[in-house]
Formats: sequence, C-alpha cells, structure tokens
Amino acid sequence: MSTTRKLYLLGFLFSLALFGIALYMQHVMLLEPCPLCILQRMAVMLAGGIFLLGFLFNPKATGSKLLSSLIALVVIAGSAVSGRHIWLQNLPPEQVPSCGPGFDFIVGNFPLTDAFKMIFSGSGECAEVSWQFLGLTIPAWTMISFVVMLWLAWQAAASAAKQQRRLF
Repeated sequence: MSTTRKLYLLGFLFSLALFGIALYMQHVMLLEPCPLCILQRMAVMLAGGIFLLGFLFNPKATGSKLLSSLIALVVIAGSAVSGRHIWLQNLPPEQVPSCGPGFDFIVGNFPLTDAFKMIFSGSGECAEVSWQFLGLTIPAWTMISFVVMLWLAWQAAASAAKQQRRLF
C-alpha cells in the first residue's frame, strides 16, 4: 500500500475515532452537543468522507491535491467554528449571549440562510464548559484535531506528488 493511501486511511480512521468520541460523550457521558458542536461534528464527518475517498480511489498527484484542498477547506471552516466556540467559552459571564433554540428547531423552523446565521453566531449553551481534559475544552481539542487532519491531508498530497516524480 502506498504512503499516500496509508495517510488517507489514517485520516479516515482519525475522523472516525473523533466521531466515536463525540458519540460516547453524548450518549454515555450525557453531554448534549450545542449547535456549534454539531457543526464541528459535521466538518469532522465531511473531512473523514473525503479521506475515505482518497483511500478508496488512491488518486495521483493532481487528484490528491484536489482532495487535500477539499479537506483543507473543510477543516479550516471547522477550525473557524471551533475558534468561535472557544471565544464564546472565554467571554465574561455578563457578555455571554442568551441561550437560543436547539439545532433541530433552528433548521426545521427557519429559512436556511437565517438558520445558518443563528447557528454560526452561537448562543449561551455554546459558552458553557461542560468538560475539560488537560485544561482544554472540547472545541479546543477539536481545533487541535483539525490541525492534525490538515497536516495529514498536506502529507498525502506531498506523498502523491513525490510518487509521481519518481515515475518520471
């Protein structure tokens, strides 16, 4: 198996592990995800799906650059959501926005553009810190995970380009 393919597999397995951890936290630890958590989960799943495509189809240099660029766009967007979430969690209590409706209610009852504006702005429940590990909150760990996925995607593209150079 090529190094490029191994990197895509590793990215997929990493994303799958992150999603498994999120489900464990939700269903076993009973930590209910806020709207920003759900968006971060969606970014992890989308990046994982693109990693899986890279593993299954083992693209050459150009295809690998395209897939890695898509992963980069997804994880940068996910990192922006994580950054907003971290910012909300570090606001002084008097500046925290009031709690809003849940993700399902927002998506089901508002036009899509309004729903996304409401979700991306976050609300009071997004500012709540319900779990920490080594002093970092869930969105901080998620941002670190996005950086790892970005590095894996970059390495996969570089590996594919290196393999193609060897062929010529």
